[in-house]
Amino acid sequence: MSVEVKPISGFKTSNDLEVLDVHRHVPVNLRQSGDNGSRMLISQRMRKSPFWHLSQEAGCWCYEVYNHMYHPRAYVPWEEGGVLKEYEYLTEHVTLWNVAVERQIQVKGPDASKLVDLAITRPVEKVKVGKARYVILCNEEGGIINDPVLLRPNEDEFWFSLSDSDVSLWLQALNMTNKFDCTVREIDVAPVQIQGPKSTALMIDLFGERIHDVPYYGLLEGEVNGCPVIVSRTGFSGEAGYEIYLYDASINAERLWYHLLEAGKTHNLKVIAPGHIRRIEAGILSYGQDMDLETNPYQVGLAWQVDLNKSRFVGKEALARIKNEGVTSKLAGLKFGGKQIDWYPADYYIVYAENETKPVGYITSAFYSPTQGCNIGYAMLPNSFSTIGTQLEVHLPEPYAGGRVNAEVAETPFKPPEFPGTGLTQTGRKL
Repeated sequence: MSVEVKPISGFKTSNDLEVLDVHRHVPVNLRQSGDNGSRMLISQRMRKSPFWHLSQEAGCWCYEVYNHMYHPRAYVPWEEGGVLKEYEYLTEHVTLWNVAVERQIQVKGPDASKLVDLAITRPVEKVKVGKARYVILCNEEGGIINDPVLLRPNEDEFWFSLSDSDVSLWLQALNMTNKFDCTVREIDVAPVQIQGPKSTALMIDLFGERIHDVPYYGLLEGEVNGCPVIVSRTGFSGEAGYEIYLYDASINAERLWYHLLEAGKTHNLKVIAPGHIRRIEAGILSYGQDMDLETNPYQVGLAWQVDLNKSRFVGKEALARIKNEGVTSKLAGLKFGGKQIDWYPADYYIVYAENETKPVGYITSAFYSPTQGCNIGYAMLPNSFSTIGTQLEVHLPEPYAGGRVNAEVAETPFKPPEFPGTGLTQTGRKL
């Protein structure tokens, strides 16, 4: 079965694009329209991860490009439930994800902490040895460059576990211009994620009871089937979960993967794609969709990441100005009608005020939520339309509607994550 999404017409005029992108230098690609059955070329030009062939064995049938690498996006066939069935495995059992696209950029040397502290908006001293933290990097205008997990396996060593942008080049430039005594390079370490309510039970089988001593965003060194790994208690799902970072991944990929499949049998482990339905429910943002270089932390619920008391970091002056002046648009949660969105949107879904013809915003992420019983997503909206309870309309393409459906700005997270994290604890909401 193929997904048919017909192009939307009638509202993508130059004036509409101008209204929606008034504060951007490079417009959001609102003219993209549908999927006519295009096929991605799989070639040597794009990098395959150490787990590429293993994902194929597990039934992966759809990929996209992430960090210049092929990224699995679907395993369960349509006739067996598709991505919504994968959500069921994630929320009821335990799942294995190939997330090698989270390239590991190592900063190592006597000045490693100085370089990292300059690059991130939070104080580096809060990242103790044996810990990890969610961080963001901004440019000199306050735009978000990346939102990686930052690991500190040793006193003089950090790993940036990247979302989708070329941070290695950025860090190398900062290192060179500031003449720090450290190196910046990608290393042959590739992670997989173990996510779902039975994940801890599986991890006990792999590492013993000591896994209970690993706090949220804590690290554990160990071995799986003789392969050296670092484990972090993190993930992209909102469920209980862990990431296993495999050393010498190009050599050890099969030894780790097959052992995980065998150990997971008693827990009903399934290989699935990263769970975007659950991450939207949990208020977890995706770089390149919900934020990018032309959005700042104050627009996307990440103000808690910015410590203006730090003496120095890239973007500090711009972020201080933005905080003082305020933002005019922000990301907000939406619940909306239409048939169940059961596939990654191939269009921007445009947002309107009720009974108005001019668009006011666009949806950045969307899926059907089984727990909410409706379609949910995030939308970039003017402040005046971002208040919880505001009534709006969303234009959905066929087969989901072929026209406008009712929408309402909703509180996030739609479904709380298993661990609330610093941002939710401090602010009481995600956006």
